[in-house]
Amino acid sequence: MIGGGHRWAGRLGGPGDRPSGRVPRSRLVRDVAQLFRPYRVAVAGIVVLVLFTAGIGVANPLLIKVVFDTALFPCGARCPPNLPRLYVLVSVMIAIPIVTGAVGILQTYLTNRVGQRVMEDLRNRLYMHLQGMSLRFFTGTRTGEIQSRLTNDVGSIQSVVTDTASSLLSNVVILISTLIAMVLLSWQLTALSLFITPLFVWYTYRAGLVRRRITKQAQESKAEMTAITEETLSVSGILLSKVFGRRDEEVARFRQENRRLANLAIRQEMVGRTLFAVIGAFFSSAPALVYLIAGEVLAHGVNTGITAGTIVAFTTLQSRLFFPIGSLLQVSVEIQASLALFERIFDYLRMPHDITDKPDATVLDPSQVHGEVRFDRVYFRYARDAYGPMNTDGEAARAAVTAVLASNGADGAAGDGLVPNEAPRPWALEDVTLQVKPGQLAAIVGPSGAGKTTMSYLIPRLYDVTRGSVLLDGIDVRDVRIDSLASAISMVTQETYLFHASVRRNLLYAKPDATQEELEAAARAAFIHDRIVELEQGYDTVVGERGYRMSGGEKQRLAIARVVLKAPRVLILDEATSALDTTSERLVQAALQPLMAGRTTIAIAHRLSTILAADVIFVIDRGHLVEQGTHLELIAQGGIYARLYEQQFQGGRVEAECEDGYVLSTGEVVHAGAEAAS
Repeated sequence: MIGGGHRWAGRLGGPGDRPSGRVPRSRLVRDVAQLFRPYRVAVAGIVVLVLFTAGIGVANPLLIKVVFDTALFPCGARCPPNLPRLYVLVSVMIAIPIVTGAVGILQTYLTNRVGQRVMEDLRNRLYMHLQGMSLRFFTGTRTGEIQSRLTNDVGSIQSVVTDTASSLLSNVVILISTLIAMVLLSWQLTALSLFITPLFVWYTYRAGLVRRRITKQAQESKAEMTAITEETLSVSGILLSKVFGRRDEEVARFRQENRRLANLAIRQEMVGRTLFAVIGAFFSSAPALVYLIAGEVLAHGVNTGITAGTIVAFTTLQSRLFFPIGSLLQVSVEIQASLALFERIFDYLRMPHDITDKPDATVLDPSQVHGEVRFDRVYFRYARDAYGPMNTDGEAARAAVTAVLASNGADGAAGDGLVPNEAPRPWALEDVTLQVKPGQLAAIVGPSGAGKTTMSYLIPRLYDVTRGSVLLDGIDVRDVRIDSLASAISMVTQETYLFHASVRRNLLYAKPDATQEELEAAARAAFIHDRIVELEQGYDTVVGERGYRMSGGEKQRLAIARVVLKAPRVLILDEATSALDTTSERLVQAALQPLMAGRTTIAIAHRLSTILAADVIFVIDRGHLVEQGTHLELIAQGGIYARLYEQQFQGGRVEAECEDGYVLSTGEVVHAGAEAAS
């Protein structure tokens, strides 16, 4: 075939689907800490409030001893209570929790405000970083995996970011202040209360490691679930499932992964629960042990200075001690688990942008662009494993297919297809030099997998050349700001993508400030206005996911109207009509004529009509430019183009539209309305 092919390799999955490996904890902690830098003043305020509420909380247990020993029983049982002192102490004890509660409300507000802002920044940063990734990344990574990291992973660390830091600090202060108070009351009883704590700390660390591993597996399972639903519950996926009768297989696949996720969730929740049950039992029974020890000591007449007030205050502090120790151990497990989530998020954030603007990049004025496109000794190969190893089951096989596509010059992950019985070659494009003059229509033709789509991707910098240069008006595209390059170049592809939104929003994507008159003018130029006004809500009609409410020809004409609004100086047509029926093709061809007028057009040619209309034809074979010229010149040469032409168009009478009517494969012109003899 002169053109055509498939766009399936990029959907196979591959590099980038999983984290590249465990990141050193110190580096991970630094990265997380950097998220809070813009809010360091608020964080400092939170620290002060935490110190205040945690520190003042120890006052009431200490006041209990004072109340017992100096107000209720100032002289033991021999004299009445000291009521004036009791009034003061009780007032203070009532005021402390009121003040603590008020401060706690402010602390909670500031903590959640800072936490939510950090989450907002992290989501924005991750989305913006992914928007800057090149096409290479997206052809090697499943959409469901990307969505999972942006939603599931970021969402799962929300509680860690909003609550854990303040909880950790608060519990540390409570623990330290409580221990100091307990030691002041009785160091012997304190030692009794804490003798088994080191064992709990060690066991907690081990439980945290297990929780971290299970959390990572659970997030990977969630990513797989997201990928399954994204692929199989889309319009395309449902259509494929119904056409091939694979409903039961898809349901079984979903159930299997769903069961795996449920089992991991159970394990995730159960890790450490035995530990915390033991801790709870120990600290709950600790006051009873204190009473027992105190009774034994007093019964044997040992003078330790332990009074009734001391025992009541100490057991109160014990119950206060249980909460921070239990919370700290729980937080330790949660932090270990959250590290797996942070690893996955920062793994994406550390991926470099392989296509970026130079510091001194040129900003193009679209109105001043003439549209000369030149390839100067261009070499290009698709890098393999560009975004990390592949760990998913079956991805090695899928990567091998992608590698074969790339090595055969199948336009990488979005290539034209496999070329059978040919040895792999090192370059997708090799030493390609050509020039398209301003205003010319240039056709690129060649066998499947020759490198045609690759060439079209190099012009707007969807990929960068490996060697040589691609120039627009004599300027290397790598020296031009990417956004201004996009304003001068536009593409109409075979597979039109429309948002699940209104016709209006899909058109405004090219020019957000376009007026209704401009929208209608563009739609008329693309021969789609009449169809739009027939819809129930006209330009406000929702087209459905990927535009499935519209036919293939209507979607293409809508895409052409979108490009008309943008009015680029250079237009790239990537087999824009090859998937259409004859009627739709002719409508789209008619819509393309005014769009191509007066601007440089580079068309990956599939139809004879495009080839005949071209000012120059470039023939690509296995990454090399082998021929160039007009249709008649190339036919006269009797080379590859002539053979391709013979194979595609001489098997029967093939007609293509031209200015005067139709040109048959024999060269005979039949004017419109005439019938061709079979």
